[in-house]
Amino acid sequence: MAVTPVGRGGSEQSMSALTTAPPRPAGAQATRWEPSSPPRLLLVVNPKATAVSSRLKNLVMYALRGRYELDFVETEGPNHATDLGREAVRAGYDLVVSFGGDGTLNETANGLAGSDVPLAMLPGGSTNVMCRMLGLPIDVIDATEHLLGMADGPRLRRIDLGSVNGRHFLFSSGVGLDAETVRWVDARHSVKARRAYMWFAYAAATRYMLRYRGRPPLLVSDVDGHRVEGISAFVQNSDPFTYFRNRALHVGEEIALDSGSLSLVVLKRGLMRDAFGATWRLFSPANVARHPQGVSFTRVHQALIEPAGDELLPVQVDGDYIGDYPALLYEAHPRALTVAT
Repeated sequence: MAVTPVGRGGSEQSMSALTTAPPRPAGAQATRWEPSSPPRLLLVVNPKATAVSSRLKNLVMYALRGRYELDFVETEGPNHATDLGREAVRAGYDLVVSFGGDGTLNETANGLAGSDVPLAMLPGGSTNVMCRMLGLPIDVIDATEHLLGMADGPRLRRIDLGSVNGRHFLFSSGVGLDAETVRWVDARHSVKARRAYMWFAYAAATRYMLRYRGRPPLLVSDVDGHRVEGISAFVQNSDPFTYFRNRALHVGEEIALDSGSLSLVVLKRGLMRDAFGATWRLFSPANVARHPQGVSFTRVHQALIEPAGDELLPVQVDGDYIGDYPALLYEAHPRALTVAT
């Protein structure tokens, strides 16, 4: 794959020409940071992210060039950030920074998974779940200042990843109603960017009323031989499941970024009274896992989810719809990614 990052001097050069440091060994544990001087940083920018503009991108790059040997690439489409992450590992970068939303961060993490190249993040999306979860600034200027301080040595943390059919996710994945909602909103990017929270709430309500209310089971989840039918499944690699504005939404239980396992909750049916109860629990300190129609699995290392009938199953990872599948294999990957905070 040919990519053209822009270097410190502003001239375009190929990624292969930038391979001046020895590649990092895949799977090595991140116990210390031994960067070049100055540290070599690859900035992966999603120019279509909600909070990313050309002016803001230029300001960020101008600041970062004061502390780093900076290259940057703008993503050109789905999964491009994953390819860039893999090339960054081969090129021996000291740090890779994702500047975009949670979808861009997810793709970049997929490219870095299994290596010891640290991933840092600049919030450019509408929700920025991982920034909130890790206690990082959600204002781009504050986050850039924080990133400048990392040049003296970031705090490195090895975290778990989940995966579905080989696609890694950082915090959550959903099957059924949750994924249908994300698909509906993703197809309307312009309104999502302007009124993200309102559209997610509207989409969830309409998808539920038109498609899921009172319907027979859509899927079957199998965890160590324990099979449960339901209309929707929620899989977490960390807590919370996501955020609604500044409110953390809790679905599963007994889960954290370093727990070494996943949490799975299946919503068994979709009658109106069940929807009201599940919604109340979602926006309260209680977990959806404790709903009478919720079945909770904790300390999950592997789970299989299949259709209850002939339909394919819609899936989302970290807030991005990724397609419909005939079967889903979820797996936990302990300590699979290094993040810089």
